[in-house]
Amino acid sequence: MKRRIAVAVLFSVVSLAQAAAHSAEVGGVKLEDKLQLAPGGPELVLNGAGIRTRVIFKVYVAGLYLTEKKQSPADVLALGGPKRVAMTMLRDLSAQQLSEALAEGIRNNTSAAEQEALKPRIDELIGIMNALGEAKKGDAILLDFVPDAGTSVVLNGQVRGKPIAGEDFYRALLRIWLGDKPVDADLKKGLLGATG
Repeated sequence: MKRRIAVAVLFSVVSLAQAAAHSAEVGGVKLEDKLQLAPGGPELVLNGAGIRTRVIFKVYVAGLYLTEKKQSPADVLALGGPKRVAMTMLRDLSAQQLSEALAEGIRNNTSAAEQEALKPRIDELIGIMNALGEAKKGDAILLDFVPDAGTSVVLNGQVRGKPIAGEDFYRALLRIWLGDKPVDADLKKGLLGATG
């Protein structure tokens, strides 16, 4: 009997260790170490993660998934293939607050000429975000990029709106967090894999 209990305890410890090896935790939110955007698609790895803080408020946990780990913004932006920015809300936000923050982040990190070229697609994104109504604490919002398909907005597992075309658009989105004027400097470091 004691042997069975010892084996059961050992099995539980090994299972917990394996589970810990396959996910990271940031701000109480679990993030998978690896995932696929579509069955049979390339495997993406968690490049890094962090918490978006505004003033003193924790707004969301973000994770960046790429086909291979990169430590500089230039390397991330130059990397082709599928990508994901995963956001888990830590507080309630209106869709308008969320869409305005994304639009402001793009404006702050994109030239006037690029903004002009991207404007119809930025408007598409704002339309999709505003249609969400609100983002509640615990909601998962994914910004997925698949080459030849574009950028999809996914709320709690449900795709919203139509994919937005162009890798240039997704690069503009990434610069919200990784550009010269990121929304949160500490989050930028976290997404690039800095641990301290």
